[in-house]
Amino acid sequence: MPESSPGSDTPDPGYFGPRSVTWQMHGDPIMWVAGVRALYLQALHPRAVRGVVQNSDFRKDTWGRLLRTARFVATISYGTKDEAERAGARVRRIHGFLKADDPVTGERFRIDDPALLLWVHCAEVDSYLHVARRSGYPVSDAQADRYVDEQREAARLVGLDPAVVPASTAQLAAYFADVRPELAAGADARDVDEFLRRPPVPPLLAPARALLWRRVARLAYDALPPYAHELYGRPAPAPDEVTRRLAGAGRLLRLIPPTVRWQLPPKHILRAVARMGPGTRPSPYTLRRQAAILEGAGEGAAE
Repeated sequence: MPESSPGSDTPDPGYFGPRSVTWQMHGDPIMWVAGVRALYLQALHPRAVRGVVQNSDFRKDTWGRLLRTARFVATISYGTKDEAERAGARVRRIHGFLKADDPVTGERFRIDDPALLLWVHCAEVDSYLHVARRSGYPVSDAQADRYVDEQREAARLVGLDPAVVPASTAQLAAYFADVRPELAAGADARDVDEFLRRPPVPPLLAPARALLWRRVARLAYDALPPYAHELYGRPAPAPDEVTRRLAGAGRLLRLIPPTVRWQLPPKHILRAVARMGPGTRPSPYTLRRQAAILEGAGEGAAE
């Protein structure tokens, strides 16, 4: 029986639901590349990356950390409102008692500092949207603005006031322009870079790391903005070449049937579709159709 909202026979769509850009886009496999890009970008904020380095053993818990982040994003994207609230409360509770030392001043600061939470949020949203669109996922300009606005709900769940979070792609770009002088590739960022390029794996998985993971990490790095390449000190191919490779990766990953991809634990998308109905399966065609409908409605109103 579909999971319903309290006091209602209607299934609970969660905070986004099948009509959202979030619901459609977060189901695409290119999000794994986007997630690694987000880690690279987040590491360029000295305080944000210091909080990670001093409060987690990411070198020994490589995959656990990545999977926990993916599980959180999947829960708030496809879970019920109650599941999303519980996931957000857990993150806020953990962040609430963690502190770290500023790498420059030595000042002790809280991990749940709103400025740090905002940086992490914006780096994730920018990476997800940037990589998806550049890989060929059909997100129109209007849908891109909708997505940034939708993600303010995700920001609220981790403890931010949605009123201070960018609500459009223009506001997101303005935020990055403002924060750019604070960014640097210090020792912590270089540790993360090394870790992402060569994460520790059991000996039997070393060939897979060389064959698959390094390509993912390199593509994610190359998809960073030019200023990030300058800070890290490693060049990237020309933008057109990176876009071509992202599009190729997107096409290849999308050849894997969704029903196969979605079998991976914890199966959030399968559970969401079972709850909401088979017509709610995330698909690029749904976003393309929605964009065409909106465009048609706009043309009709202009006549």
